Amino acid sequence: MLPVVETLRTRNAKVTVCVTAQHRGMLDQVMEFFGVTPDIDLDLMQPGQTLNTLFSRIVQSIDKVTSEESYDLALVHGDTTTASAAAIACFHKQIPVGHVEAGLRSGDFFAPFPEEMNRVVIDSLAKHLFAPTEASAQALYKEGHKAEDVVITGNTVIDALLMAHERLKEDAELRERIDASLPAIPTKRKMILVTGHRRENFGGGFERLCHALKSIADRGDVQIVYPVHLNPNVLGPVQETLGHHDAISLIEPTDYPSFIRLMQKSHLVITDSGGVQEEAPSFGKPVLVTREVTERWEAVDAGVVKLVGTDDKKLVSEVNELLDNEEAYNAMSSAINPYGDGLASARICDWLGIK
Repeated sequence: MLPVVETLRTRNAKVTVCVTAQHRGMLDQVMEFFGVTPDIDLDLMQPGQTLNTLFSRIVQSIDKVTSEESYDLALVHGDTTTASAAAIACFHKQIPVGHVEAGLRSGDFFAPFPEEMNRVVIDSLAKHLFAPTEASAQALYKEGHKAEDVVITGNTVIDALLMAHERLKEDAELRERIDASLPAIPTKRKMILVTGHRRENFGGGFERLCHALKSIADRGDVQIVYPVHLNPNVLGPVQETLGHHDAISLIEPTDYPSFIRLMQKSHLVITDSGGVQEEAPSFGKPVLVTREVTERWEAVDAGVVKLVGTDDKKLVSEVNELLDNEEAYNAMSSAINPYGDGLASARICDWLGIK
């Protein structure tokens, strides 16, 4: 959302940035990197709270925010609990809602959970639907949304990625400082970047992923770098299975620019993240997705992403294919990323009539 905020302000719109502080650690560092300070920080996260507790606290807090000042429009992004609760709170106040990244669908309310439900709810009440691709727009039309409410913009995550890429390219000191903080990759080893955090993979899914990664690391010609999510359901099995392998670097979750550098330096990416499926192909990196379904079918159709699920044998086989078959690797790395050209924020503002 940060490129949207910047574009709106460049065009002299009066913008209030409100955060709930869901994902506090990730939030603070990325806002600092882009030089944006929230106008309202609700700071709602509490240890061990349920989704329902968080949801209700967000609705109540946004209700208070919208009672203290008048707003012409509320923009929410993506598929988080924050986005759906804020959209409902604004809808109840009859404030028009714009959904940035509308129309993504996996077709399964429990994969990803609760994100699939969140985005369907937001789209059902939004006045402005900013679809990143033609496929996401078609998903909205099939659900009965009117064409005059939908606009294809590309995804703002690519706007943010290209802004950050440009800054890293121009700031050698920042680039060198980041590189010094990341694991060193031994000469002649190809780096595989791994991320994993999805609830639906907790338990057996993560155990199989870890066994697959160990088998891949045993090849001897790769270095796996895994920023490990701090959730105990992830951290436990990862440390137990992978914590003592010299070809596996388990690191703490990185900040946004550091993760971009990891993507840039990687040979391929293994992930269950939605955003990484869009970001990594911008750098020509093949992506293997450890999920059974995805809401980003455009990437699969374009050939930049492949679904491999959590079958350890299948994951090992697909990784070996990309490492050993240059033709297979080039086919994925050279395909065109379908998610945008860095101008999504400008298209959103144009659609809203903010020139």
